[in-house]
Amino acid sequence: MQGLSLLDVIAFAWFVVAWVGYGVLMEWSALGRRSLNHRMDAYRAEWMRRMLARDMRMLDGQIMGSLQNGTAFFASTSLLVIGGIFALLRATEDVLHIFATLPFGIETTRAVWETKVLGLLVIFIYTFFKFSWSYRLFNYGAILMGATPDAKEKDQESARVAADRVARMTTLAGRHFNRGQRAFFFALAYLGWFVNAWLFIAATAAVVAVIAARQFGPASRAVMDEPAG
Repeated sequence: MQGLSLLDVIAFAWFVVAWVGYGVLMEWSALGRRSLNHRMDAYRAEWMRRMLARDMRMLDGQIMGSLQNGTAFFASTSLLVIGGIFALLRATEDVLHIFATLPFGIETTRAVWETKVLGLLVIFIYTFFKFSWSYRLFNYGAILMGATPDAKEKDQESARVAADRVARMTTLAGRHFNRGQRAFFFALAYLGWFVNAWLFIAATAAVVAVIAARQFGPASRAVMDEPAG
């Protein structure tokens, strides 16, 4: 990467390893199976089993709609950020001048600045695709929910298979949503690189610590382990 120092390269490598490593840990390891995200997958399956026994499924439709709306919000936000990043690229000279006049005096070259901004652009393009695909999968889940048999057929094998299919589709949608949200968090760490490589390294470590605490922290475990009343 032209114009970047060795420390910049090390910081970027640490960022990539942290992001990919955390994703692998969450989705493929035994530890990840104890995470809040993974435990919610079991509740998706339970939700669909209970949905199968209900005659009126308006509540289930409203829940699915809220999941779609939340995903659509993040997808549209990603598009807005992408537009902002293109604006940054167009105003490179102005931004470099502003940075140089700040009290801490960030000095960088045009090539380095544009390289970093393009990296941020790639992150948010990835984020948009994850959220938009998650939204589409939730749509598929809503269609599959509508196709599930009536409550009077809940004990039939075909009904149980249909409910399991909806659960698996919403679980897949949730997994892509989690990946998109994870990219959002790591994009915040990436912003530290615009100051210096040391802040980039520290911000990446801080993001990993925060999102890991949310997945494995005592507060979330207490809620999930609390027995049903």
